[in-house]
Amino acid sequence: MLLYLLRHGISEPSARSGRDADRVLTEEGRVKVRNVIRRAREGGIWPAVILSSPFARALETAQIAAKILGRDDKILTSNALIPDASPEEAWGEIRTHKSQPEVLVASHQPLCGALTAFLLDSPALAIDFRKSALVCVDLDGAGPRPKGVLQWMLTSKLA
Repeated sequence: MLLYLLRHGISEPSARSGRDADRVLTEEGRVKVRNVIRRAREGGIWPAVILSSPFARALETAQIAAKILGRDDKILTSNALIPDASPEEAWGEIRTHKSQPEVLVASHQPLCGALTAFLLDSPALAIDFRKSALVCVDLDGAGPRPKGVLQWMLTSKLA
């Protein structure tokens, strides 16, 4: 399985509701996410399913990706992908889609960095996972302890 981890774009500092989960992307954040996903699409990514945190900024990021990739009907949300979820929780959710050849996950820090390190079997690995960045990990199998290979990382600066 190819797993694409996408950190949400730049979001507003606070939501009108005062709830962190309600913060939405800024226009700059939307532009950067679109640029990264367009570049990745040119590189051939084709996720069969898109998973997202239910937080507004991640879900909006997933919706932008889905539109560009022609996968509008393929977004599923999960609390296992919120910022403070554990990599093990997130992996448990992702592995339910193990029959899919490519899966895209829209989430947050610190989960994106911690999940990438977990997937690479290197929990101490520090990853500078910037907003709108996209990582591709090639996973051989979907057991409880994954062993993936980092294929690439695309940041908005490179897109």
